Amino acid sequence: MRIAAAVCFIYALAFTAHADVYFKEQFLDGDGWKSRWVESKHKSDYGQWKLTSGKFYGDAELDKGLQTSQDARFYALSSRFDSFSNEGKPLVIQFTVKHEQKIDCGGGYVKIFPADLDQTNMHGESQYYIMFGPDICGYSTKKVHVIFNYKGQNHLIKKDIKCKDDELTHLYTLILRPDQTYEVKIDNEKVESGSLEEDWDFLPSKKIKDPEAKKPEDWDDRAKIDDPEDTKPEDWDKPENIPDPDAKKPDDWDEDMDGEWEPAMIPNPEYKGEWKPKQIDNPNYKGTWIHPEIDNPEYSPDDSIYKFDNIGVLGLDLWQVKTGTIFDNFLITDDVEEAEQFGTETWGATKGPEKKMKDQQEEEERKKREEEEKSKKDDDNEEDEEDGDEAEDEEHTEEPPEEEEEEGEDDTLPKDEL
Repeated sequence: MRIAAAVCFIYALAFTAHADVYFKEQFLDGDGWKSRWVESKHKSDYGQWKLTSGKFYGDAELDKGLQTSQDARFYALSSRFDSFSNEGKPLVIQFTVKHEQKIDCGGGYVKIFPADLDQTNMHGESQYYIMFGPDICGYSTKKVHVIFNYKGQNHLIKKDIKCKDDELTHLYTLILRPDQTYEVKIDNEKVESGSLEEDWDFLPSKKIKDPEAKKPEDWDDRAKIDDPEDTKPEDWDKPENIPDPDAKKPDDWDEDMDGEWEPAMIPNPEYKGEWKPKQIDNPNYKGTWIHPEIDNPEYSPDDSIYKFDNIGVLGLDLWQVKTGTIFDNFLITDDVEEAEQFGTETWGATKGPEKKMKDQQEEEERKKREEEEKSKKDDDNEEDEEDGDEAEDEEHTEEPPEEEEEEGEDDTLPKDEL
């Protein structure tokens, strides 16, 4: 047992020793990232980046990443590493994205470039090897891009992979294997996988329709036909519209001036529509004719679609309308298990505390809104009461009107009483 355990341990060490990490970036040294990342000068108004853990986080230091900071801008930033080829081994690209700004339209993807890229001139048309990550724009576009460059042409995946669209941090992983298969993971769970040849249009189809084959002239592919015994009833044909029998010519109708009077037309209640014979099974039905296929002479297999010979730059080349996205925990390696473990140690360790902090903030904001609404309502009620008191005071302070003297009264006595 001890010998077996020792052998397993040695094997594990040997496997680990062969695992290569080509690029890793966690932004743990403050402004040190500025010496490792290069801003493109292709345009003068690229958006600026800042290092921050955002408004909510799981760990104030570990969750620091590069955040877009200016609305409605293009962003172009890249970092170089020792060039390598992924020939004969897996290629794993992984990073985290947090759209804490409730992104409405913008990219959250990375691009992997050849080592000969001029970083100071990187832009949207710069040729890349791989483009991978989430892209959101409105309600219609919420997907994960997986684009490969093959023989100078960019090829989009034919499958629709839905990305996360909330405000929390998520882990995106692309695994490219030398057996020409791929896997996409979000938060360390597989969301899509398959064959490069089947899920992209890199190569012509293996089979094509035989150009020499034609459907026989006597081939009957009608499953149903008209019943030859069925005949149209004699009373079937009725006009669709008839003159209104209740219509009457107006008394003031002048045929010389108004023309010949005609009653209005109304739908005919006896109209039965177009007559069609009943359908019966076609006794001569041979089924759907299938066009024979032949091998495509233009097809040539390629077992190196997955391979890129000069990988050397990771870039963030994207557009954002509403900014605030944070990129962190970049990793490029040839070890799938290493990537999964790294994701668990980074994103996995802080995702829980991050959500807890966000939930607490939302609860505090909710209470604050309720207090503000209550305070506003109380103020409105006080104003209404004050207005009512003022009106009542005005009513009580108003002077009573002078009484009018009754007719016939006089302070002097009549003459006969003198």
